[in-house]
Amino acid sequence: MTTTQLRRLCWTDMDTSPARGTADAHATGTGTSPVPELNAQLGRLLGMIAGGDRDAFVEFYGLTSRRVFGLARRVLLDQELSEDATQEVFLQVWQSAGRFDPAAGSPLAWLMTITHRRAVDKVRSVQAATDREASYGAASQDIEHDAVSEEVGSRLEAEAVARCLQTLTETQQESVRLAYYGGLSYREVAEKLHAALPTIKSRIRDGLLRLKNCLEVG
Repeated sequence: MTTTQLRRLCWTDMDTSPARGTADAHATGTGTSPVPELNAQLGRLLGMIAGGDRDAFVEFYGLTSRRVFGLARRVLLDQELSEDATQEVFLQVWQSAGRFDPAAGSPLAWLMTITHRRAVDKVRSVQAATDREASYGAASQDIEHDAVSEEVGSRLEAEAVARCLQTLTETQQESVRLAYYGGLSYREVAEKLHAALPTIKSRIRDGLLRLKNCLEVG
């Protein structure tokens, strides 16, 4: 399949764009499959995609595009850049599905890692004349979740993030992983963990601030 055909598959043959899917799902709180079941399904589809199965790719896209777009948007903030990054992620999925190693992690974690790297690369490519790190480093003590997420994502390697995640409390780790790497909204995290929405917001904010401080020291 050519790059042009794959782009058409992502953006023309789908009923909804990732952006619309994200907005609709966040508004309704629906459309999220249990993660273990989703990973099993994605693993099966990746094997079929590696063999050139277009239908499997379409199904994979439908199951994951909302999460991919959500994480890209958290890092990039910009709608169009996030859509571009999402498209690039799925182009990479088509091209590298055969290199997915289940022993190294789940399909969803693999996909979120690709998304994070693509989004960070895009941040770096469009900021030639500005210093995004300085602007986020000057943020107030009331800094919001998305700003902290972008600063962490755009500055630091995955190994350092994994190390510093261990400094968070168990509840903070769980909430941050679901929101940042799982692409879930605050409300979805609260529902999944059976916790109050304000509690989840506080956990994620405090966890990300602690993560930021650890990474700055490291």
